[in-house]
Amino acid sequence: MERVRLSFPVDEVMHRHPLTVRITDMNYGRHLGHDALISLLHEARVAALASRGLQEWDLGGFPCVAADLAVQYQTETRWPDALVVETAIPAPARKAIGVYQRILRDADDATVATARINLMLVDPATGRPVAIPEALRDTLAGAR
Repeated sequence: MERVRLSFPVDEVMHRHPLTVRITDMNYGRHLGHDALISLLHEARVAALASRGLQEWDLGGFPCVAADLAVQYQTETRWPDALVVETAIPAPARKAIGVYQRILRDADDATVATARINLMLVDPATGRPVAIPEALRDTLAGAR
């Protein structure tokens, strides 16, 4: 079976966001469930963008959509573990913003998961992807 292997860009970290595993985040295996992990990543991503005055629904004048998501699970975590989500955004490609996130368990710094989501900006009128505006590139570059 082919496994997803992600390399987290440590030098590009722009934000660290503390979170706690909630009891409602647990699955039948009694650890953090996939759906909850994606929600925690989303919360941390929104906080990282907000720390730079950005919003997912208005990035350079355009809303963004998720083009793809890859998650590499590394260690289980359970309620009530304290976590820290690091968000890194390298220089964007022409039409995609790659957002890398790493979830660390605060007690021992163990990596719970590493994820990458590619965000695309879309024209609301056509639904078609648009190029990343230069002003947005500059704002994201300032985050490094």
